Amino acid sequence: MPGAQPPVGAFGGPEPLPSQVQPTPPGAMNSLAPYREVPTAGRWTQQNGKLVKVTLGPDALALRGSMVAYQGNVEFDYKGGGLRGLIEGKLTGQSLKLMTCKGSGEVFLAQDAADLHIVELGSSSLCINAKNLLAMDATVRTEVRRIESAGIPGGGLFHFEVSGPGSVVVMTKGSPMTLPVQGPTFADMNALVAWTTGMRVSVSTQVRISRQIYAGSSGEALALQFMGFAGHFVVVQPYEV
Repeated sequence: MPGAQPPVGAFGGPEPLPSQVQPTPPGAMNSLAPYREVPTAGRWTQQNGKLVKVTLGPDALALRGSMVAYQGNVEFDYKGGGLRGLIEGKLTGQSLKLMTCKGSGEVFLAQDAADLHIVELGSSSLCINAKNLLAMDATVRTEVRRIESAGIPGGGLFHFEVSGPGSVVVMTKGSPMTLPVQGPTFADMNALVAWTTGMRVSVSTQVRISRQIYAGSSGEALALQFMGFAGHFVVVQPYEV
């Protein structure tokens, strides 16, 4: 309109035309927004498929070296006994070094970019391959168990029987599969992650899995047979440890 005044912008200057407005350059935080910390949702919080957060109050146990970050007043105790310290490889055939995380704050845990799964035990119990255990509540009851067989290197397969109350964090290579045991079920011992307690477990004499690992090695792995009733299951991963 004749005599119309241009719109007034900030500080009394003319308001820029839309074509003259420069977009705000995205900052690093905006670029990394998809990877922001997931807000605490309880005692254990899944940050992504390969990282979990535990909010302290009650103590937690974790594999030594699995802490990638923490916030707050947190102490790490490496001097515990039994399962809270070092389980001698001479005794079990597998070494497991755990540390106690105590204090007030949050601890972020990961291990070799493995896939992590938070398992709430409630009043149930579970058998877990020692190589697949990352962390757990200090309230979880634990016992070392062995499946004895002359065909297994070291004379047996050592694992942990864990029971609630509390939660455990299980590691896998790739996405695991939970397989209901509805009859005789067989699993490669090296791909086995966990299974329910109360089943009859034995080394299969009919199934030997042959792999070429390296020169001079038979590359043979054993299969375990599980016999149980409704409600029992085994967990396997698409990777042989």
